[in-house]
Amino acid sequence: ASCRPPGATGEALRREIEELRQKELALDQEIAQLLSEGYSLEELEKHIALLHEYNDIKDAGQMLLGKLAVIRGVTTKQLYPEYDLELSD
Repeated sequence: ASCRPPGATGEALRREIEELRQKELALDQEIAQLLSEGYSLEELEKHIALLHEYNDIKDAGQMLLGKLAVIRGVTTKQLYPEYDLELSD
């Protein structure tokens, strides 16, 4: 609740709760689909953990690129070729 704007209404909160329920349902369906395709829950949990680790490492890399760009007075986009990075990385 601390991240809500001061004027958040009960209706807005109800909508947000419903959106979260819909996302949860979609994720449950996706998990069920993966399980039906033969993936184990342990595999899925390991994959999710690895994705989190990857995202943390990528965020740290982006932060470092940003700091380097500030020091050099360029944009991070200008640094990508120097480090053989693709814009989609």
